[in-house]
Amino acid sequence: IKNTNNRGAYANIDEENEVFIPKEYAQFALAGDEVEILLFQKRKNKQEGEVIKVLSRKKDTFVGVIDNFSSNYFLIADDKKISFDVFIPPKTIKKEYLNKKVVVRVECWDSKYKNPVGKVVQVIGEINDHNTEINSILYDYGFSPKFPEKVEKEANKILEKISKEEIRGRLDLRKTTTFTIDPKDAKDFDDALSVKKLKNGNWEIGVHIADVSHYVVGGGVIDKEAIERATSVYLVDRVIPMLPEILSNNICSLKPNVDRLAYSVIFEMNEKANLIDYKIKKTVIHSSVRFTYKTAQDVIDNKKGGLTTELLLLDRLSKILRKRRQENGSINFESTEVKFILDKNNNPIDVYFKESLSTNHLIEEFMLLANKTVAKHISFPKNKAKTFVYRVHDIPDNDRIATLNNIVKKFGHIIDNTATNKLSSSLNRLLKNVKGRKEQQLVETLTIRSMAKAIYTTNNIGHYGLAFDYYSHFTSPIRRYPDLIVHRLLEQYLTGDNSINKEGLEKICNHCSEMEKIASKAERDSIKFMQVKFLKNKIGEIFEGVISGVTEWGLYIEIIKNKCEGLVKISSIKDDHYIYDEKNYSLVGYQKKTSYQIGQKVKIKVKKADLERKQMDFILI
Repeated sequence: IKNTNNRGAYANIDEENEVFIPKEYAQFALAGDEVEILLFQKRKNKQEGEVIKVLSRKKDTFVGVIDNFSSNYFLIADDKKISFDVFIPPKTIKKEYLNKKVVVRVECWDSKYKNPVGKVVQVIGEINDHNTEINSILYDYGFSPKFPEKVEKEANKILEKISKEEIRGRLDLRKTTTFTIDPKDAKDFDDALSVKKLKNGNWEIGVHIADVSHYVVGGGVIDKEAIERATSVYLVDRVIPMLPEILSNNICSLKPNVDRLAYSVIFEMNEKANLIDYKIKKTVIHSSVRFTYKTAQDVIDNKKGGLTTELLLLDRLSKILRKRRQENGSINFESTEVKFILDKNNNPIDVYFKESLSTNHLIEEFMLLANKTVAKHISFPKNKAKTFVYRVHDIPDNDRIATLNNIVKKFGHIIDNTATNKLSSSLNRLLKNVKGRKEQQLVETLTIRSMAKAIYTTNNIGHYGLAFDYYSHFTSPIRRYPDLIVHRLLEQYLTGDNSINKEGLEKICNHCSEMEKIASKAERDSIKFMQVKFLKNKIGEIFEGVISGVTEWGLYIEIIKNKCEGLVKISSIKDDHYIYDEKNYSLVGYQKKTSYQIGQKVKIKVKKADLERKQMDFILI
């Protein structure tokens, strides 16, 4: 099932054929469910059908509020895409469930009943309370804000003290100058860098990654929970870690002034950022300074402060690496991240844009280098490669690039899609040429949309967006499960073990890719919730915005000043009858031919901010 609405469900039989299933024939199927379908006779080129059987359900728990009209109890789900209410037998209802946000698990999907039947498994909290709302988002996507007691118990047993025996078996780098550069509010330090001048005049650059696999044993209680979560979730005002906090923020975290276990890729480089040699080692390190991106940037800009030589060197080398990567066809996307300033009650009082400093790029380049080196180390040459986890990115979809080309031609640009490498340099040129022009937003949005999604898999097809033949994720095992697997596989293969079972690993890869998608939806929902909260006090105010999406039901507008997005319903544009032009991402007036297209600047007035639906309604001015 692809998606659902109040009328029914849409199912994909294959890429070409979509089937509409009227609500009464859908057996409560939801997006992501696998179903068996009976097809009806085609009418007017429309294919309809009915669900005979739901083979697997993607979701069986729902968040919402219990409605007790008459003597019956129903869960009204927060997610408005769910077109049914869940019946809750009156004998299971307790007083503390009412007028609260709750989680309900469906226990019976039998379509002979008018509704699925469920029971309350968790009370989240008071309706309209900030924490309740944020936790509701988490529960709705299947993430629990708390760890099960047995997981916490197991984590608390782990000793922070490193034994002398453990140190003896590792490369001891505690005397080498080592430091971390992270966001100001970070608590889980996955990675550290070290710099050392070699006798031959070259530099030894160490990329040190928290050795989570030393503490989290495969198949153990903590590991099973970590694989289930697969990722940390970064919401507007909190992080829900993949590992219990005692591990993520303390024992594994590469904090300053303490000895820590790491898995390190140590590069020998010359002044021109050429890689002379590298080694991959289990190490023990001692970070002496914790920089934020800003404090490290200040040292580089002012050429004074702690570790000036080291930071200036890394800055110079990373700029060469970045330039070289882009010349090889890596696509240069710059995204703006929105941050909220919250008062003591977690209410958003202002918005600012997080700027990307060259220290962000510095860290990025050395992490990319480590990820690429590890993947190539295990998998080169390809015919002798052992089973491994790759982070791959497919080439863009031809049809989408053709559509993008038709649109950019109107602004005097052209995309060369005659060969894969020509396309990437052509897209980079396009992104550079539109900077500061009126079509910048349109072109950037559509270019990103024409890209495939990066995923985890055991089949190495390379990473198109980075222009790497070999790429994996090795640098964030505290917050991403694939990195933890990569650490374990490295350890296995470096000690001469045979290749592991590919099918089992591919299943885990699929799960991690899926959870990454779900986590980013939860993150987006938390941003959306904050944006609605922020605009709630600004009803009636007028803002400049950019059209960020066009659909048959209206225009999505992103306010330039604060990046809040809302919908202008097509029914609210009264000066003409507007028709949706799918090819050109625009709405066109039937009589006056006035057109509204993605990327166009408009003025809007805030009409309504609905916290429950996380929706904002605007009207055009």
